Amino acid sequence: KIWLSSFDSVQPPPTMSRRSMIVAAGCGATLLAAPGFVAPGAPQRTTTERTTTEEGLRSVLREATAAPRGSGASLGAVAMLGGCTALALAGRRARRGNSRAATATARAAEGPVLTLGTRGSPLALAQAYEAKRRLGEAFPELAGDDAVEIRIISTTGDQRLEISLAEIGGKGLFTRELDVALASKEVDFCVHSTKDVPTELIPDTELCTMLPREDTRDVLISGDPEKITCIEDFPDGSLIGTASLRRQAQIYSKNPNVKCVNFRGNVQTRLRKLQGGDVKGTFLAYAGLKRMSMEEHATKVLEWDEMLPAIAQGAISFQCRSDDERVLNYLKPLSHDDTFQAVTCERAFLAALDGNCKTPIAGQAKVIDGELHLKGLVASPDGQKIFRCERKGKVSEATEIGTDAGLEIRKEAGEAFFQEMQDYVQEVAAANTKPVRG
Repeated sequence: KIWLSSFDSVQPPPTMSRRSMIVAAGCGATLLAAPGFVAPGAPQRTTTERTTTEEGLRSVLREATAAPRGSGASLGAVAMLGGCTALALAGRRARRGNSRAATATARAAEGPVLTLGTRGSPLALAQAYEAKRRLGEAFPELAGDDAVEIRIISTTGDQRLEISLAEIGGKGLFTRELDVALASKEVDFCVHSTKDVPTELIPDTELCTMLPREDTRDVLISGDPEKITCIEDFPDGSLIGTASLRRQAQIYSKNPNVKCVNFRGNVQTRLRKLQGGDVKGTFLAYAGLKRMSMEEHATKVLEWDEMLPAIAQGAISFQCRSDDERVLNYLKPLSHDDTFQAVTCERAFLAALDGNCKTPIAGQAKVIDGELHLKGLVASPDGQKIFRCERKGKVSEATEIGTDAGLEIRKEAGEAFFQEMQDYVQEVAAANTKPVRG
């Protein structure tokens, strides 16, 4: 606007029409953009002296008017006018278009925008990189390789593989060190397999995000897949590797003549032990195999009536500090509503039963046609007593549905059952027996 209106006060040289002068100015804009270019006879100006204000542009026009018509100075000044204006407009567009990129670059120079904490197992790292990928896709400033730092934190559960989870304290084994890092602000948030997260979080933190849930079912991995394709197929005395009392109870309920033994380690370690003949079979979460593209190892995917999965199985969650609005603004938009409500229901069910890894509890909720459906069970470690429940209701009442179902089972089983279960778990062979070659 400034450029065109300013031409009203400038007369073209005798050899040029007004239109030619404007064209010349445009050409001059292109030439002036080249570093070091100076129009013939034009006043010598440094880049920093080239002003983009209205008064500065008009001063260039006054120079053109004062110079002899048709001279290089006149044409050069006109060219400079076009160049200054064009460069100013281009700079303004560039500044607007690159503002977010500039912010991200500045932050990258200072360090990562976000730091996430995770365990170091292959599965945990696969989930951490999944979180990083989703953040990068949702926010341009997090797309760079260095924008989200993945910090590996070793947990007690990862270190004490020779002892069963029931013996060394249950679910908190996989989160304690991550909790410390979060509380001390060493990390901005933690990425969890939600089934490992205690129902009671450390103060001033929350599970703010649940990513879309993977397949929640368990799988049987058989050492003899041609002959053994279900729990009932295992011969008497077969050793089955599992560190989960939930799986153990359901295995014993279907085949009481097998023997469950402690079987821990990451997925790759368990598969090596199985292939080495330490056990006849094992059970894993299908979600973990799928996230590592190892589905081919599954002998059979078990439906809920064969093996009801763990609370929150297949769900990746983010835990962060409740007052950290900057981090929450990044994490919450990634949350999947149906998964969040289903897991909320399951965790309420678990909390009502005071459950941990010392308790054989299973539960799964799912949103079907806008309604929340829950299946849950509690069993004795030997699988001889099982209490089941089913509930459905409004999605908005997820916590209430889970809590009511848990209290119903607790009342039906009786407090004596829960006390006996806690006592018995210390005597169960699977809780303290290392796998031996069968």
